[in-house]
Amino acid sequence: MSEPIVLQVIGRIRSDLDAVAVAPHQGDEGAPDAWLVLEAEYANALSGVVAGDSLVVLTWLHQARRDMLQVQPRGDPHAAWAGVFRTRSPHRPNPIGIHSVRVHAVEGMRLRIGPIEAIDGTPVLDIKVELGPVGER
Repeated sequence: MSEPIVLQVIGRIRSDLDAVAVAPHQGDEGAPDAWLVLEAEYANALSGVVAGDSLVVLTWLHQARRDMLQVQPRGDPHAAWAGVFRTRSPHRPNPIGIHSVRVHAVEGMRLRIGPIEAIDGTPVLDIKVELGPVGER
């Protein structure tokens, strides 16, 4: 048995998407913009983030199942079963979401980002600058 890992929720997604059933599978499949609202204790971590930045947002897919090891990709009953590590399924032992987004606005402890397919209330675990080519890192 592996040792437990403790993660801190640094914020939450505030979105018009209120249920998994209405959310697109990926952000580039019609997902809306949403607000990422940071917890007050992490406000200083936004220093330097500006509109136009490309970020990677890591979320905890809190409504995902954690007991699934195989899925039919995209819920297609005609697709062959695949291990979750071969898919982007939210249902997995550690349901961490990875979202590439653009910052549209920065307002205090809130970022208007998108497109993002995360539903309202989704916990945010981390925010990272999106990597460009090696010379731009």
